[in-house]
Amino acid sequence: MAHDPLTYCADQVRRLDHDRYLCALFAPSSDQPRLFALYAFNLEIARVREVVSEPVIGQMRLQWWRDALGEIAAGQVRAHPVAQALAQAMADRPVRAELFERLLTAREFDLGDEPPADLAALESYAADTSSALLQAGLDLLDIADPAANEAARHVGVAWSLVGLLRAVPFHARQRRLYLPSDLLAGARVDHERLFEGRAGTGLRETARQLATRAGEHLGRARAARREVPRAARAVLLPATLADVHLRRLARADYDPFAPVLQRPRGGDALRLSLAALRNRY
Repeated sequence: MAHDPLTYCADQVRRLDHDRYLCALFAPSSDQPRLFALYAFNLEIARVREVVSEPVIGQMRLQWWRDALGEIAAGQVRAHPVAQALAQAMADRPVRAELFERLLTAREFDLGDEPPADLAALESYAADTSSALLQAGLDLLDIADPAANEAARHVGVAWSLVGLLRAVPFHARQRRLYLPSDLLAGARVDHERLFEGRAGTGLRETARQLATRAGEHLGRARAARREVPRAARAVLLPATLADVHLRRLARADYDPFAPVLQRPRGGDALRLSLAALRNRY
């Protein structure tokens, strides 16, 4: 490798998950590499569907990571920069094993083509991917606090719902759906029209419902904000960016295909700085 494992992970996260990269910069400098290692691991498993040709190969990749994590716990490390960085990150601050298992099991859902049956199923997926990831981040920051973990659960679900709404055009091009089947059916959304990039009132209504639900989770995450340790802010700051995306979606009349939503946005670093300065998320 041209870079050491920690530098490799930081570069991967900066290029491929810039939102979380910016948020991680608000952790103490000594802890930032831990978060970069975790988020780089998340990239490895979140992108499995995009890099394999068959579901069985995807299952094999996920099992590879299960085995690698088991070996790390046993004191052995595979020759992979993310595994090596993760081993360093967890050397003195182990992540709860059940969080990794939730992440890996949830990513198995990505290998299929069936959308979530309903909102409850989608929120369960969101909690097992995004929330579990944030809670693992708290472990790496040595924060074992019930209020912080509960906030991370709600921020994670909200961030995942926002991310899936943002990804509707990307998934449509692949003929994939992550929007709940019952909501789509109730709004009479034609899947073929959706795959062709045409929103219609039904898709906008579905997006509005999911955006409203994301906002509710953000409200719950902030309800006990005074009880959450300040040190947890680097993990919880995606909530600030979720607000930005929800406002943009509302201005686009909840059309996930609106061209304005595909344009680059600026000011995120400043927004995060102000939130951190005010001890908010």
